[in-house]
Amino acid sequence: MAEKILILGSEGQVGTDLAAQLRSIYGKNNVVCSDIKPATEENQDLGPYEVLNVLDREAIEVVFAKYKPTMVYHLAAMLSATAEKFPRKGWDLNMEGMFSIFDACIDHGVKRVFWPSSIAVFGPTTPRIMTPQHCVMDPNTIYGISKLAGERFCEYYFEKYGLDVRSIRYPGLIGWKALPGGGTTDYAVDIFHKALARNTYTCFLKEDTGLPMMYMDDAIKATINVTEADSNLVQIRSSYNLSGMSFDPKTLADEITRQHPGFTINYEIDARQQIAESWPQSIDDSMAKEHWGWKPDFDLEAMVKEMLHQLQANDMVVG
Repeated sequence: MAEKILILGSEGQVGTDLAAQLRSIYGKNNVVCSDIKPATEENQDLGPYEVLNVLDREAIEVVFAKYKPTMVYHLAAMLSATAEKFPRKGWDLNMEGMFSIFDACIDHGVKRVFWPSSIAVFGPTTPRIMTPQHCVMDPNTIYGISKLAGERFCEYYFEKYGLDVRSIRYPGLIGWKALPGGGTTDYAVDIFHKALARNTYTCFLKEDTGLPMMYMDDAIKATINVTEADSNLVQIRSSYNLSGMSFDPKTLADEITRQHPGFTINYEIDARQQIAESWPQSIDDSMAKEHWGWKPDFDLEAMVKEMLHQLQANDMVVG
């Protein structure tokens, strides 16, 4: 039987790239995209699309009955900085949305589900250098708290109901197809737009704030790889650590300047600095490598080169 894939939150940063990759693999009619808002103009004719609120269980039932998905990627969430402004809304969307989709997957016999976690599950007393897979996790943001609770429910649904949920803890994600979506690591996307549009960028984090990052192509590869891996290879049912590279704003700016001479950076620190300081500086993802063969393709130099090229080549610069 051919796979039928449903993506929730397809208009977001990850969903935009994931949908394109899955449609190239399975064909556009076998990948159904959905988001709470209508598809952007450039995505309207790329395949089936549904406007869907993941808190609306009746609407979810209609979509599941209509398309009969065999795999679901549940990406809809409120990200870190935005959730801190609207904590109750952030909790409700991230948790109740997960329950709605997981329950629908059970009711409709979905064979595999992907749900993303984040480095936001770690907290101030977590080891910050090469953060291990299993360690103290004491998040102090609504986003991180909801993601940690979500990880526990991933394992619970797997053990109690047999729902085959897979998950990875995304580091900061850098891609050119979608604009920043309200996350603390989004400076590492916005900086490229400002570099090409203005040749200068004002960063909201301190210059030495190191964080784990990953180029979007690697994130999409990892997402598909863990979801399609044989079940016996997926030995962690909460969420896997995942890493690509680690850097701070100054290191990133220096590499951009090397490849795009004349670029300058300055700093105006805001509330996101406190969030960043509670997160790891680097991640130990050896279990993902050992269990299902994870291996990133992009380092800092390759990522910067690709971002500058793709934004210009596709006329995507927003300044």
